[in-house]
Amino acid sequence: MKIMKRILFCLVFLLSGLTLCAQEIYEFTVTNADGKSVALSNYRGKVLLIVNTATRCGFTPQYKELEALYEQYAEQGLEILDFPCNQFGQQAPGTTAEIRQFCSTNFDVRFPQFDKIDVNGPTAAPLFTYLKEQKGFAGFDLKEKAGQVLDRVLRKQDADYDKKSDIKWNFTKFLISRDGHVLRRYEPTEAISNIEKDIQQQLASSSMEQKPVGRPSNKEKKPRATSRAKK
Repeated sequence: MKIMKRILFCLVFLLSGLTLCAQEIYEFTVTNADGKSVALSNYRGKVLLIVNTATRCGFTPQYKELEALYEQYAEQGLEILDFPCNQFGQQAPGTTAEIRQFCSTNFDVRFPQFDKIDVNGPTAAPLFTYLKEQKGFAGFDLKEKAGQVLDRVLRKQDADYDKKSDIKWNFTKFLISRDGHVLRRYEPTEAISNIEKDIQQQLASSSMEQKPVGRPSNKEKKPRATSRAKK
């Protein structure tokens, strides 16, 4: 009898821990491009793609592909959360308002954009600290020239850079399931078409059911809203 009680206690404790982990991302509050606080709990039940961006980067054209994803899948429950960051080559200069205007003018971006943040170091936004804890560096696609260049530059700075979880460059992305699990991290060299397949898989799952992403990492028209952030 005592053994059964201990087993039941362990099961309850384990399930409680899993539930807490699944909900943890919803405890964060961020600041949108208008300077207003936004609780991530507002996005509960949505599939999220969280990305740190820059406006003067070689990967900046990904804004167009991200907007295409948003328009294709927003009605099915996708939200893309855009956090500009100036930590990589100072490639996101200007104010948050100027960045938003740039994105609107050049890429007709409609998905929610947030205040400029840091993603690494002592001033890193708590959300990104959490994301990095959940998913480490996924590896650049070394078949791509951009991946080779990034690997060469970063390895020259730190021979063991790939063993650390910090964000390596602009347009690093994290896929979040409908129930708050951090499913996968994508480095900027990951093809958007690959990310789209994982998004489709998650959108096909039930509103509170996690569906694992099956592919290995490299290391081995929603009606256009007038508001950019969900209130």
